[in-house]
Amino acid sequence: MGRLIRDGFTLQRTRRAGADTRSGRWQVVTVGVSAAELLPDGRWPEPLRPLADAVELHLRPAPGGRGTELAIRPLGGVATLPGMAAHLVGDDPDGYLRQVLRAVRQLAETGEVLRADRPGTERPVGRRPGADGPVVPG
Repeated sequence: MGRLIRDGFTLQRTRRAGADTRSGRWQVVTVGVSAAELLPDGRWPEPLRPLADAVELHLRPAPGGRGTELAIRPLGGVATLPGMAAHLVGDDPDGYLRQVLRAVRQLAETGEVLRADRPGTERPVGRRPGADGPVVPG
């Protein structure tokens, strides 16, 4: 299972036998809450729980007392394709980890995962209520 490092201490869960000990790159985000709020009772935040067997998690106070730095990296080695090639073919574990970190940060700071508005090209076209004029994007 994954490892959790908090304030210089490693809380280690049992690792699978024969697991590759090499690790990938750290992905880091600053979350505007304390470590106790981020990991209540040592439980991993919901978006990270499914990854508990596959990632190493590191927490430390953020510079300037601005919350907590949360860092994760995969335990099983690096991606098979380097950088942009992995991204282009959809085999980019770092991209997925960044997405999970963003979700953890949003849940901790706002209580929900925020969704971007749809682009104007995907919105329905119609008339604005009370407007006597040309058709405008919704």
